[in-house]
Amino acid sequence: MVLFFVGLAFLILGGVFYSKVVEGQFQPDDRQTPALRKADGVDYVKMSKNKNWLINLLNIAGTGPILGPIQGILFGPIAFLAIPLGCVFAGAVHDYFTGMISMRNGGSQVPKLVGKYLGTNVRRIYNVIIAILLLLTGTVFVYTPGDLISNDIMGLDPNSNVIWIIYGLIFVYYILSTILPIDKLIGKIYPIFGAFLLISSVGVFIGIIMKGLPYLQFEGYGLLYDHPAGQKFIPSFFITVACGILSGFHGSQVTLVSRTVSKEKEGVATFYSTMITEGLIAMIWAAGALVLFSSGKAPLDTAGTLMVGQISKNFMGSIGGYLAIIGVIVLPITSGDTAFRSLRLIVSEELNIDQRSNAKRAGVAAVLFVPAIAILYFAKSNPNGFNILWRYFGFTNQLVAVFALGVATTYLITQNKNYFITLVPGIFYTFIVFTFIISAKNIGFGLDIKISYVIGAILAILYAVFVVKNANKRRNEINSIVLD
Repeated sequence: MVLFFVGLAFLILGGVFYSKVVEGQFQPDDRQTPALRKADGVDYVKMSKNKNWLINLLNIAGTGPILGPIQGILFGPIAFLAIPLGCVFAGAVHDYFTGMISMRNGGSQVPKLVGKYLGTNVRRIYNVIIAILLLLTGTVFVYTPGDLISNDIMGLDPNSNVIWIIYGLIFVYYILSTILPIDKLIGKIYPIFGAFLLISSVGVFIGIIMKGLPYLQFEGYGLLYDHPAGQKFIPSFFITVACGILSGFHGSQVTLVSRTVSKEKEGVATFYSTMITEGLIAMIWAAGALVLFSSGKAPLDTAGTLMVGQISKNFMGSIGGYLAIIGVIVLPITSGDTAFRSLRLIVSEELNIDQRSNAKRAGVAAVLFVPAIAILYFAKSNPNGFNILWRYFGFTNQLVAVFALGVATTYLITQNKNYFITLVPGIFYTFIVFTFIISAKNIGFGLDIKISYVIGAILAILYAVFVVKNANKRRNEINSIVLD
């Protein structure tokens, strides 16, 4: 119980003070932002500070900061330390620098930033990985809200044929949000979605305070538990709780918002603080899951999507529980729409397709939804399909973040700033992602965990050497490249 409140205090206070350190290294100024300099009424649109904050929060907060912590708390109360530490020193740093570096480069998407700062060959690798991640993200964020609507709102079997109608309606919304100007649909509907998000998170938190505090631990256990599935805390926890700590997917979202921010000095509020807020969401749902697990109200093997409904109704009653479930449904939908929007922008930038034309935007979007539907069909028709989909999503999500942290480190080196604030998280997550995929059975290489640790450590060192040497070697070249 004490650890939960210590973690919350560190998350809030650490975010307030460390954000000043991070901002001091970037040094935002009064230069004209892409939202003003490149205004086109579609993607480059000036929006208010409050609206940008809310849109970015809903863009980045999918089901990850809920389903991930629900599963991650099975590693023990150590989650209440790992989540705030990761948010403050890695996740929020990643989001801030990615958004601000994009702003300094004309609102460019991450692939162009990777090409400029890490090189053309690295960019080619990144393009494949980010395309896979965004397709997986969009598909996951059709699957999970569709099943929650079917099971928890409509009381129907999520494996019935009705589910495909629900999926279809979500896809229709995604198509519209992918094609329409950002302020026409996303900018108008998100405040309503945001209200549901806040109601669900605050409601569960109040419920925990009122009747869950005695159960914020497992009797007879310490800081770290033996995971029921035998997974190791390092690396599995940081893949499982991806979006609640650090998420590469966020890079594709903050670069969208970098095109709607009117002042660089709004960066901390828009990019850094939203990740801290996502960390708060993760802490609340991890605590809610721990209460149900430790009190015996839910078996340890309860599926994450089922736990959402149980946690909501346990702490908020029937009516409040439905409101909370709606809030959770909102999260993936408001991330899935911008996942496809980001993919459209990335594809159009790579292929030089002018996005001012409605027909061209619709054409690119139509092509993207075909493989997404195919992946969704596989996940739904295969008994283990969703588990496979989620684990690959978690792995690619963290792998993408390693590239963005490399971009930020290179930027700081070329600007003669303290690059260790991004290099250290990059080294750690390089170790995590490669250790995971090397040791993972079924989806990875299945090697012994000790061997995986050694290989992961070697690759993490090589990552650091490459990033630093590349930045110093190409310093003059990088500073001469203008992306706009």
